[in-house]
Amino acid sequence: MPYTSDDKLATVPPPPPPPPQYPRPNVKVRSTPLSQHFHTPTPKSNGPAPTGPYLFYGSLLDPCMLVEILGLETEPELRPAYLEGFACKLWGQYPALVEVPGSVVEGAVYNVQTVADAQKLADYETRNYTLVARDIRYSDGKSPAQQTGHVFLFDGNPKDLSEGTFDLRVWLKQVGRQEALDKLDARKLGKRVSATDDV
Repeated sequence: MPYTSDDKLATVPPPPPPPPQYPRPNVKVRSTPLSQHFHTPTPKSNGPAPTGPYLFYGSLLDPCMLVEILGLETEPELRPAYLEGFACKLWGQYPALVEVPGSVVEGAVYNVQTVADAQKLADYETRNYTLVARDIRYSDGKSPAQQTGHVFLFDGNPKDLSEGTFDLRVWLKQVGRQEALDKLDARKLGKRVSATDDV
């Protein structure tokens, strides 16, 4: 029997099923600028990453990001705080803390419970950030008002930094994290409503 083009069409497998409607976004370790490939960051300690309070000032201010990185069951509560003697610059789209006397950086604190979680955060931050212990001051009026905690400082090539500010809302929009942006907006709206409930 002769071979026809209809026979060929009959043997083609069906297309794969469509992807899930709301796939869970993959958290990727950030990429570095090309110039950074020629700078060797300071070697990090081989000891275990410390637990306790961590001050976040960039993408980790998004509780949804912490859920994904740490594999948490629920979104964590972050406590508003600030760090004196530091300023924020930009390393590409990411914030980078540098020491600047008299300056203040605002952020939020998450209490890291396990060494495994601390290591996941260190891996997310890459070798261009180093974890240091610093005095953190809380801005929510609760106790304790001050505590020694940890913060990731930029440890890459200072020439790669530029002036600018990090805006979590803008960043979430740029990287396509609309669900996290919607949750962030809902939390802010909820705080405004609860602050005016007594009026």
